[in-house]
Amino acid sequence: MAMPDNVTVSADHPVPESMKAWVLGNPGEMILTEKPVPAPKKAEVLVRIDAVAICATDLEIIHHGPPAQIHGGDPFNKNFTPGHEYMGTVVALGPGVDEYEIGERVTVEIHAGCGQCKRCREGMYTSCHNYGKNYGAVDKGHRANGFTTDGGFAEYAVNNINTLVHVDDSMTDEEATLVVTAGTAMYGLTELGGLVAGESVVVTGPGPIGLLGAAVAKALGAQPVILTGTRDNRLEIGKKLGADHVINVRNENVLEKVHELNGGKGVDYVVECSGAPNALNEAALMVNRGGKICLAAFPGSSPEVDVAHLVRNNIYLYGIRGEGKTATHRAEAFMRQKRFDATLIHTHTFEMSDLEEALRYAKDRVEDAIKVVVRNQTAAASQVAAE
Repeated sequence: MAMPDNVTVSADHPVPESMKAWVLGNPGEMILTEKPVPAPKKAEVLVRIDAVAICATDLEIIHHGPPAQIHGGDPFNKNFTPGHEYMGTVVALGPGVDEYEIGERVTVEIHAGCGQCKRCREGMYTSCHNYGKNYGAVDKGHRANGFTTDGGFAEYAVNNINTLVHVDDSMTDEEATLVVTAGTAMYGLTELGGLVAGESVVVTGPGPIGLLGAAVAKALGAQPVILTGTRDNRLEIGKKLGADHVINVRNENVLEKVHELNGGKGVDYVVECSGAPNALNEAALMVNRGGKICLAAFPGSSPEVDVAHLVRNNIYLYGIRGEGKTATHRAEAFMRQKRFDATLIHTHTFEMSDLEEALRYAKDRVEDAIKVVVRNQTAAASQVAAE
């Protein structure tokens, strides 16, 4: 084992000196290489990555760069490993860590803020003012795995203990990778008010976040929950996850239908997950006066917005980043309690050695891929070595 003397390890979970890891080369280029296994520092653990899901933001980073930021700039050709929706097993503890045990299964949040800026002190660590300042003389302690520090397309990763969420044994590895997605939906609803029982909610866009957004809204007691989109098969999954009504926007006038389904008036909340060009203006016409809109998607362009309508109708806008305010803990609790079946959005599984093909499936939606999960063989190999 190559860990420093102040790092706690166990013979039951041997840690090698090097690991296989994918790194980002030129835009769109992923390269399989060898890296040293990183050592955890104070308040950190080493996680053996057992499974990782592919997120649309991973694809954005791999092909375009932002929101990843490595050494103050674009992430290309900097020996950077993307991937952020992973789960695994704790295999080493940094100095003083007693909150977790070696052998414990965990899933992870992305963001560990610096802990010292204004936003971190308010609990808004996904809005850390020191985002990306984690290198050289400007090291502020910020960590966002897969964005500003190495992520999950590898065999091991270091995580701050604040980013860990215990995984119940009733949850498979693949299901555990979906906690972050559910946590993002949970964070959006938290920002809209949290207590949405009896309130009407529209979720636009049946991608992974939208589908689990409908599930979380229903689990929180929203009534009705309306899911909109363009693909009937995904809308049907939305029904299974808890949506009371679904609307195919290609077949029906979505604004008229939303009002019809909610007694002729607008809804209380819209969670916008489609990123469509006119989605914000449509959301503003869906909500009632004083309603709230959460923006959870990255549009491909900057659309013209009817600000006057927003102002006249006292409509509130919230933009969310990631899965803040410990939303992943609440999402994992819902999933553990089987309040909804997140595995319905898991469509494909690949081995880590086949990451490039897995990324192609996710990017091109091959076989209508929704959530593609990549598994490591490290877990099985480590178990054999321990025996």
